[in-house]
Amino acid sequence: MIKNKIFIGLFALLISTAGQSCKFYKLKKSQDSKTKLKAAMDYYDQAKYAKALILFEDIILITRMTEEGDEVLYRFANTQYKIKDYILAGYYFRKYIETYPKGKYAEEAQFMSANCYYLDAPKFSLEQEPTFIAIQEFEKFVNKYPKSEKIEECNKYLDELRYKLEKKSFENAKTYYLIGYYNAAIVSLENSLKEYPDSKYKEDIYYYIFKANFEYASNSILIKQKERFEKTVKSYDRMITKFPETKYFKEIDRLNKIALKNIENLNQKEKTI
Repeated sequence: MIKNKIFIGLFALLISTAGQSCKFYKLKKSQDSKTKLKAAMDYYDQAKYAKALILFEDIILITRMTEEGDEVLYRFANTQYKIKDYILAGYYFRKYIETYPKGKYAEEAQFMSANCYYLDAPKFSLEQEPTFIAIQEFEKFVNKYPKSEKIEECNKYLDELRYKLEKKSFENAKTYYLIGYYNAAIVSLENSLKEYPDSKYKEDIYYYIFKANFEYASNSILIKQKERFEKTVKSYDRMITKFPETKYFKEIDRLNKIALKNIENLNQKEKTI
């Protein structure tokens, strides 16, 4: 008896599902754009985004610049967002802004465009093009809607995205040091400092500039060593001026004394030649 009830229930569910699939197939094939539009809106309201997306794709060009076009394009973009296709969602939110710059969803679309690129931005070690675009889009939003209730949220995202770029810049430069390309490390670290003068990694950058100078001098041919050890001492002085209580003091002070001693020895050699 129980088995019969389960079978009947499953059979009814199967028939219902088949009926719904058949209904959706007919909608998809229909040439009646009004019926298709209503169905797409209903699916959207029911959070059936996969079906809504398919129908919206069929009518988005037909409804463009019509009375319903504003709503359709926004919902189409948001449907892409709901299914987590952030690249396409960002593209269509931007399309909405271009098509309906004064539309009822213009502010929301501008924020969502930026948010899509933010969500698509990879971790700092990977290519950061989406991060740059996200920053540009959030900055557009802040400039366009300075009194928006989303400003605080935008600033939080901007800080996070800029920090990611700072970190990538520092880590890339530090990598040159770690693999023994000391001159390239010095150049990259100095560039990172210029690009991000208030970097959270500022102390570390000065530290690796000093260390790279020291190693570069130590591994140089004899005739180049004096000049490069002098640069090492200058980088030490600069770091101590900026960070007199640096956590690296013991290490860099010891190495700086070695650099000074080497300069002294090299000077004495010059006198004897």
